[in-house]
Amino acid sequence: MDLGIAGRKAIVCASSRGIGRGCAEALAGAGCTVVVNGLDAGRVARVAGEIAAASGATVIPVAADVSTRAGQDAILAACPEPDILVNNNAGPPFRDFRTLDREAMLAGVAQNMVTPIELIQAVIDGMAARRFGRIVNVTSLSVLMPIPGLDLSSGARAGLTAFLAGVARGVAASNVTINNLLPGKIDTDRQRAGMNWLAERSGRTLTEVEADQLKAIPAGRLGTPAEFGALCAFLCSVHAGYLTGQNIPVDGGLYTSAF
Repeated sequence: MDLGIAGRKAIVCASSRGIGRGCAEALAGAGCTVVVNGLDAGRVARVAGEIAAASGATVIPVAADVSTRAGQDAILAACPEPDILVNNNAGPPFRDFRTLDREAMLAGVAQNMVTPIELIQAVIDGMAARRFGRIVNVTSLSVLMPIPGLDLSSGARAGLTAFLAGVARGVAASNVTINNLLPGKIDTDRQRAGMNWLAERSGRTLTEVEADQLKAIPAGRLGTPAEFGALCAFLCSVHAGYLTGQNIPVDGGLYTSAF
């Protein structure tokens, strides 16, 4: 399917690995100019080169911390008028909520709620004026169902979801959409870190923890960053202009609900 976004400009935050990289690869494959972002300058440059070589697209590396104002400024300087914004960021590590102090909680909220809102503030009016904009926020399945140890991440991302619910409706008539993708168990470094955390707390082996988690997923496996990225690219396409304000689990059927 031609997504109709060849030549569009996309920012994909935290895209040098995992889910973010999957999104950047899919958008580059659709013909977008893509800003690839991450903390490690060497890794960001290497990944940008690999995506450009595989897709033939223009890929711009920006090594910066998207959670900081300076990092956001660097990303927006590389792409001041994006048509597509994929908000993605690492979340707080797995921790018992009892160990969280005020500083840690404020940092988590800044990371997973305030940062994407700030980026949306910076780009949304330009998108509306040009009458095309696609914003996809990578949140978490934990917005819908609890995941032990991710309480701070879950709360911040749920706050982002509620904040943007009204914003999405306010710009829909300008052909700007805002949707949220909720990854379940995707085969990423963060997923592996969570399994290790559970194994350490439970006294089980990592193999046992992984087997138990796979049994709980109707699809019987972990998802892949490429699968996630393909869905993200579709939400950024011309075909998804009538879909906004939605929360879409990408979880192999793990979240059980009829509605």
